[in-house]
Amino acid sequence: MAAPIISFGALVTLEELTSASQHFKEGASLRVTGKLQDYNVETAIAIINDGAATLKVDTQHLKINFRMSSIYQFIGELHFDSPDEVVLKARVGRNVDGIDLNLYHQSIKLLQEFQSDQIRKQAP
Repeated sequence: MAAPIISFGALVTLEELTSASQHFKEGASLRVTGKLQDYNVETAIAIINDGAATLKVDTQHLKINFRMSSIYQFIGELHFDSPDEVVLKARVGRNVDGIDLNLYHQSIKLLQEFQSDQIRKQAP
């Protein structure tokens, strides 16, 4: 029996993660980064934010000592508990304090532009 394939986490900013995004779908594998706004030890739910955008992250499978206002990066799958409740079920998480979020956002934008150019060049 073949092992299930685990998809890489597509780089997205929290502000890009809206219902109009191609990544905003059940089971989408994502990599997100944000500042820890809240953490509930009993439910293992973290809430991260980046600018005005927030996201709930289920961290039950992670072993991380969370610190409020620290910056974390998570890779996991997006799940819709209800139409209004979106949760990233994290399989990987790490503290990335010290990251320059403005420079990080610029690098994501440049990567996305490069990937779009490559797709256009390959199109017939």
